[in-house]
Amino acid sequence: MNSSPAQESRSVFANPWIQLALGVVCMASVANLQYGWTLFVNPIDAKYHWGRPAIQFAFTLFVLIETWLVPVEGYLVDRYGPRVVVIGGAFLVAIAWYMNSMADSLTMLYTGAIIGGIGTGAVYGTCVGNALKWFPGRRGLAAGVTAAGFGAGAAITIVPISNMINAQGYEHAFSFFGILQGVIVFVMAWGLLVAPPSLVAAAPKKATSARSFAPMEVLRTPLFYVMYAMFVLVASGGLVMAASMAPIAKDLHVDKVPVELFGYSMVALQFALTLNRIFDGFGRPFFGWVSDHIGRENTMAIAFVIGAAALFTLSQSGGTPVMFVLVTALYFGVFGEIYSLFPATQGDTFGSKFAAANAGMLYTAKGMGAVLVGPATALAAASGWHTVFMIGVCFNLVAAGLGILVLKPMRARHFTQIRDEAAAAGTLARSPSG
Repeated sequence: MNSSPAQESRSVFANPWIQLALGVVCMASVANLQYGWTLFVNPIDAKYHWGRPAIQFAFTLFVLIETWLVPVEGYLVDRYGPRVVVIGGAFLVAIAWYMNSMADSLTMLYTGAIIGGIGTGAVYGTCVGNALKWFPGRRGLAAGVTAAGFGAGAAITIVPISNMINAQGYEHAFSFFGILQGVIVFVMAWGLLVAPPSLVAAAPKKATSARSFAPMEVLRTPLFYVMYAMFVLVASGGLVMAASMAPIAKDLHVDKVPVELFGYSMVALQFALTLNRIFDGFGRPFFGWVSDHIGRENTMAIAFVIGAAALFTLSQSGGTPVMFVLVTALYFGVFGEIYSLFPATQGDTFGSKFAAANAGMLYTAKGMGAVLVGPATALAAASGWHTVFMIGVCFNLVAAGLGILVLKPMRARHFTQIRDEAAAAGTLARSPSG
């Protein structure tokens, strides 16, 4: 299904920016499987009365499968190219939401979540890995722009999906948008190409590894686990928020309150969801670009502290409709950067050759964070959302401290060791044989 490298190099699509654009469209087309989910929770519960925690377990399953299989999908991309993996993902995301439209049992709902997780992971992991390879000198920006498709992609369709649920039922919304999203990804996939070897082997910058680490080598480095822990801490809060925006708004009694901002008027929940996707989408390339200039760890610390401040403010003033809209938008504006900064950081640290597989391994941290969605929902029912928000504040602050105090000096030593090894190897190569 993939052309030879020589044929691909002559293709009109063999341009980094075209590859980036195709990846963004693919990501936007699968974004609703995660960010549109919250709109379906209350309608499903109203019809079947399964309870929010049981329904939200489908979201946890989706994210677990989406993330934990990405290393396998990344390996397939590194070996066979991006096109075939994304085409497979297109079929799976369409099947998943069509199955959700007919799900009359939790078992069927969970099965749809698993299928959707495999498909979304195939698209997500492929597009991010491809961006890292096509832009070795601007990984922060490239990963950020690609991840922005996933973060902002749902912004265009939040209102149409919400309106279709209200007018024609959530079942019709699942089937219509599932098929539509799958078709778009299928068409875009045919333009995806393997990055040429000249880009993969491009000369490294100062804060970039001069050699590529295979996945098993990466798993033996303490650096990987520090990044993994930071990713879990921040991702858990964002995933709880993404999965629970509708329940949170309902429990705070702001979901159906009209809000007027920036010349627009919508009920608070729709307004918040739309702004969340826009800010999330903008924040990913913005912070990726910032990190290309001031450093990955410095940028992480800034974003994580702002996220902590936003969650604290939400815990104090979330019952005010305008504040609910604005503060959740701010939170998602700084939360989404983990999906650009962590892939870029691992690409810098461990090289380009195995970027898709290595980024996939790190991305499984998102799945670990998703495990907390169900317990957070139960905790909110028992103690209120204030408690959940304050735990998120603590997680963000701990991650910020780890970034500056632990990750930054560890990466500095990592790059120094690589340079010393390369210098020693060069000296041996020039020495006369004995």
